[in-house]
Amino acid sequence: MEVPCVRVAREAGEATRTTLADADLIDDDYEIAVEDGWLYIPVTDPDPVQAVLEDGEIVPRTVDERDTQTTPADLLAFEPSYERLGRAALIDEDDSERAREIADAILESDLPVGTVLNKASKVKGETRVRDWELLAGEDTEVVHREYGCEFLLDLAEVYFSPRLATERHRVAEQVETGEHAFDMFAGVGPFAIPFANRGAECVGVDINDDAIDYLRENARRNGVEDRVTAINDDVRDVATDYEDWADHIVMNLPHSADEFLEAAVTLAGDDCVLHYYDIQHEDDPFGPGERAIRAAAEPEYDVTVETRHTVRSYAPHELNVCLDVRLER
Repeated sequence: MEVPCVRVAREAGEATRTTLADADLIDDDYEIAVEDGWLYIPVTDPDPVQAVLEDGEIVPRTVDERDTQTTPADLLAFEPSYERLGRAALIDEDDSERAREIADAILESDLPVGTVLNKASKVKGETRVRDWELLAGEDTEVVHREYGCEFLLDLAEVYFSPRLATERHRVAEQVETGEHAFDMFAGVGPFAIPFANRGAECVGVDINDDAIDYLRENARRNGVEDRVTAINDDVRDVATDYEDWADHIVMNLPHSADEFLEAAVTLAGDDCVLHYYDIQHEDDPFGPGERAIRAAAEPEYDVTVETRHTVRSYAPHELNVCLDVRLER
């Protein structure tokens, strides 16, 4: 079957394979092919490969299907639900026996996983962290890679969602070298680090001091510490220090971002794009956010909604959405 493959010289094959594996981009359903001194490594999605491999050439190639690897479902009588975050698997099971059964199957499968965590509470408090039950592994700290960036984080101390990787990449591609980008709820840096990688100067603010420590470490890990300023504070108390500064503002606090719009308007420069996240009923998912932004920004700014984007379904009849809104003074 013809699938997208990274073509690389044989002598560079192992280094390339390792880089792609670390980014979870290798399509394990197919074999790596070798021909005329070239390796052809099947990949799941060509787009993020370009962010991971500067010189990666992607070509269509007919390759053999791989012998089926053992999955957790092969070892169970059902298809378990789990998320991957680095070398950790995240499950959500109320039944302790079922949780243990799933954890054992994940570890016995061919998945490259050494840690299994079970959600032990809902997201709570202003730092949006949750409790975890450690079913396998040493601790709750993981290394996650997406679109060429590496993030160290402790799930018990900070909020992080691997499901938003594609959305973060969508926004990052709008940021250009030399621009000023401000993340009002920065966490460990999943927006700020890609922005800085694209050459922007970034400020990330978070009320969680552990998240800010990880943001600083992740800026160092990704070689962008000179372009990232990390601040542990309530962004409403910081905004006046960066008045009229921002070309892009990220407001990824979907349950209560509207409470911070006055601060966002303070931060906005003469021509600024606001990336505003919201959770609303499917009957009118974008209206409440747009009205709140207009109430805060007009008449000082002309307000233009450039993108109305549904990120994902959040709950029955509720959508997680993003409004990309241009503010022009």
